Amino acid sequence: MRNRLVNLLLTLLTIAAGLFSRTSYVPDIIYPYLGDALYALMIYFLLAFLFPKLSFMRTMLICIGICFTIEICQLYQADWIQRIRATLPGRLILGQGFLYSDLVAYIGGGIAGYFLETRLISRLMNTFKN
Repeated sequence: MRNRLVNLLLTLLTIAAGLFSRTSYVPDIIYPYLGDALYALMIYFLLAFLFPKLSFMRTMLICIGICFTIEICQLYQADWIQRIRATLPGRLILGQGFLYSDLVAYIGGGIAGYFLETRLISRLMNTFKN
């Protein structure tokens, strides 16, 4: 069973890690992909917080679906949405341009959320219960 507080904290921690991933401290080799993987991880934990009864697998699949949808929407370039993307919140939420590599990063982030929750977090929660 999921703990909503844990998932909320993990969402906030992932947001902080995602913002940090855009600094010069991140190695150049992973810089282009880390933020997108963390974005998917944040979506995973946010879904787990909002819908605690969803199965782990369904959470992962919905997470990846949301990320893919947002990425594909970046192909839409109307003036009104470009003005939204020109703002910091718009850029962080909607992204700026379509990249196939982002899709791979989203899959990695969704899978990471699944494994973190099923392997690590569930075990830690069971340890604290006993």
